[in-house]
Amino acid sequence: MVTFPGTLDDQDAARAVRLAGAEPVPLWHADHDLKGVDAVFLPGGFSYGDYLRCGAISRFAPLMDELIPAARSGLPVLGTCNGFQILCEAHLLPGALTRNASLHYVCRDQGIRVVNNRTAWTRDFEQGQDIVLPVKHGEGRYVASDETLAELESTGRVVFRYLGGNPNGSLNDIAGITNETGTIVGLMPHPEHAVEELVGAPSTDGRAFFTSILKKLVNA
Repeated sequence: MVTFPGTLDDQDAARAVRLAGAEPVPLWHADHDLKGVDAVFLPGGFSYGDYLRCGAISRFAPLMDELIPAARSGLPVLGTCNGFQILCEAHLLPGALTRNASLHYVCRDQGIRVVNNRTAWTRDFEQGQDIVLPVKHGEGRYVASDETLAELESTGRVVFRYLGGNPNGSLNDIAGITNETGTIVGLMPHPEHAVEELVGAPSTDGRAFFTSILKKLVNA
């Protein structure tokens, strides 16, 4: 779990990893060492106060100098909310996240559909499965060029779509995407907030993200 100034969800992410049976390893944005981790989680929050574009400053953090080439070489990476924004700013995923179409911050339980269960982070889902995860963001509208959208759609790189209403106006109702190899996934909803009933989460649907990557690493 990478912590930037303003990251909020790193401890939630660490707990989710523990509940899945893995060992969370804290990574600090100013370090130059990935500590030999097998996968990386970029959590949500407001890195650097969301000055400039969301994630634009974090993209240049020292740790990203190590993470970007490692991710391009196959290190699995999951980015949620602000983490998704950072992945786009780092050009590890195409497109960008912009202001919600309503221009209002959105915080609610959100239905999404699993469109691609073949990524490193979605193997424990069923294709077409409908799940519920929390969303909480002001700049979650996914946008991309017509050519990029067509490529994402035609190559199966859209991983999730919103159900029951689009909370931010994302093009094609896109809630999450992946890279060409399925090792990098970015999404706006927060799976780390839906891993146990004890805290009143809308579901435990988020657990499958963490069990998926753990099984991939164990069976690699």
